[in-house]
Amino acid sequence: MTEPTAVTSPELARAGADRRTTWSGWARSRRRSVTDRLRGGDLGLLPVLAGLVVIWVVMQILNPIFLSSANLTNLALESVPVGIIALGVVCVLLVGQIDLSVGSISGFSAAVLAVLFVDRGLPAWLAVTASLVLAALIGWFYAQVHNRIGVPSFVITLGGLLGFLGVQLWILGPKGSINLPFDSGLVAFAQLQFLPPWLAYTLVVVGAAALYLTGAARAAERRRAGLAATSRRLLAGRSLALVTGLGAAVWYLNRDRGVGWMFVFFLALVLVLHYVLSRTSFGKSMYAVGGNMEAARRAGVNVKAVLTTAFVLCTTLACVGGMLSASRLAAANQSSGGGDVNLNAIAAAVIGGTSLFGGRGTAFAALLGVLVIQSISSGLTLLNLDSAYRFMVTGGVLLLAVSLDAVARRSRVSHGRA
Repeated sequence: MTEPTAVTSPELARAGADRRTTWSGWARSRRRSVTDRLRGGDLGLLPVLAGLVVIWVVMQILNPIFLSSANLTNLALESVPVGIIALGVVCVLLVGQIDLSVGSISGFSAAVLAVLFVDRGLPAWLAVTASLVLAALIGWFYAQVHNRIGVPSFVITLGGLLGFLGVQLWILGPKGSINLPFDSGLVAFAQLQFLPPWLAYTLVVVGAAALYLTGAARAAERRRAGLAATSRRLLAGRSLALVTGLGAAVWYLNRDRGVGWMFVFFLALVLVLHYVLSRTSFGKSMYAVGGNMEAARRAGVNVKAVLTTAFVLCTTLACVGGMLSASRLAAANQSSGGGDVNLNAIAAAVIGGTSLFGGRGTAFAALLGVLVIQSISSGLTLLNLDSAYRFMVTGGVLLLAVSLDAVARRSRVSHGRA
């Protein structure tokens, strides 16, 4: 039996040097990959994250109360109704369409909920279900008019904006406002219910673990296919950063009331839509239809079904946002869904990185975009400035976001990535 060959220290040194060379080479290629994507117009969420940081720093300098735990708790809860509506807007923008009626539908849904729950005495769950069904039927109707007659979605939903505003006023009647009972589950969910600290920390750990496991599974699948994959070290570092950041955020919010259940519900919707868009064939079909509808049709995608689903998702999520807004205010009135709700929802989706040209965007665009808009609103309110400044600042941010999208799109075309 032969003796095992001893490994000399020079051989160990060479092996370590090879590993370091491999790691440094991978790091350099990774940096080149990121740089190439940025030069090619694939900006991702970088602009909105940078903008959010700048807004928070400026607002904190102008008013030290802005980043207090109490204000951030309120900011998170106030972001939810418009944020959920913006999620629906992301769906229609991805397929290259637009819905200008999301504000009116949210107000109409709030009115239906209040009339059925308060005036007609139906159980809350039945009133909520009826509102969701009506909103889904509106989205289905929009899609049929677009698919069968060929009317542009801009015109269809502009008619819906006016029409459902009228229906809302008619439903509410002469009194114009219906108060929701303060002891109802709807109002408690939107105003009073917060996660226990132990549950909030548990969800953070579960989220970080899920991020690592899904990343590891995808990396293993790519390795089996002979493709480059993310290293376990990077996956672990990413999960560690997530658990540290979210853990610190939960700790800070727990200094006040904590994390609201309504905000957790919003995050759950974001994650579900993110999974649908990034991991399912339907999500890939939405990007394909928005990128090039004719090419998607020739590739075998059922374009009409994809458009129908996108419109139904948009109106249904607008209904959810409207009901939560009414629950947070404990009332549905003639101004529900009015004012700047419609434009803020669309602006949140665009500011968050969803392209107006279709085919580009993520579910996180709604989350980040609405945080930008709500941060501007909250900061200027703390400074006791008139709402006129809020409209002007939000308009400027929206114009900047659309300009970045247009420049990035032109860059992608020049690099052959459009």
